[in-house]
Amino acid sequence: MTIRVLVVDDQAMVRAGFAALLDAQSDIDVVGDAPDGRQALEVSGRTHPDVVLMDVRMPGMDGLEAARRLLDPPPGVVHRPRVLMLTTFDVDDYVYEALRAGASGFLLKDAPPADLISAVRVVAAGDALLAPSVTRRLIADFARNRPAPRRDPRLRLNGLTPRETEVLELIARGLSNQEIAAHLVLAEQTVKTHIGRIFAKLDLRDRAQAVVLAYESGLVRPGAQ
Repeated sequence: MTIRVLVVDDQAMVRAGFAALLDAQSDIDVVGDAPDGRQALEVSGRTHPDVVLMDVRMPGMDGLEAARRLLDPPPGVVHRPRVLMLTTFDVDDYVYEALRAGASGFLLKDAPPADLISAVRVVAAGDALLAPSVTRRLIADFARNRPAPRRDPRLRLNGLTPRETEVLELIARGLSNQEIAAHLVLAEQTVKTHIGRIFAKLDLRDRAQAVVLAYESGLVRPGAQ
């Protein structure tokens, strides 16, 4: 299946470079580009991309607001692409807020081309771009140093079974499905079933939101093993 991608960045040369790189892949089709968040919403509405590469900092409507609107569309809009945030900063409050809004991860703009291509495929497959340890450290730093949200996230975990809570903790610690299965001595398919139920109960889109919630709820504490 071909992955449909929308590239959003306020720099024309950056958009052209990313588009050329991705279009060269046999399984990726760049269906449009936009210089700011507002135009990104318009183009996305016409082209229905699977993945939106979204720059964080742009004039007018920034990437964070655009991501919020794409991931929480108004009634009647059924298309919700996956959003991969692009940033030049390895620590950026906008990135954390985007993860909370439902973005599937982020990538530094100076990442190697192979990483960009891989990131698009990972996000399109429904996974979160959370494998690199730096991403987990950033989310842990966010949970440690930022104020807690108004609603107590611990209350959201009450509906989970003990096993599901255990699986959520291991997700937040960065383990893959295979690693979780080995740790808990379960079949990998059983782990996938647990994860599906966790996401449904907690209204989560992917691992990115699961990790943020696990840290915010105190289920996983930064620096704890």
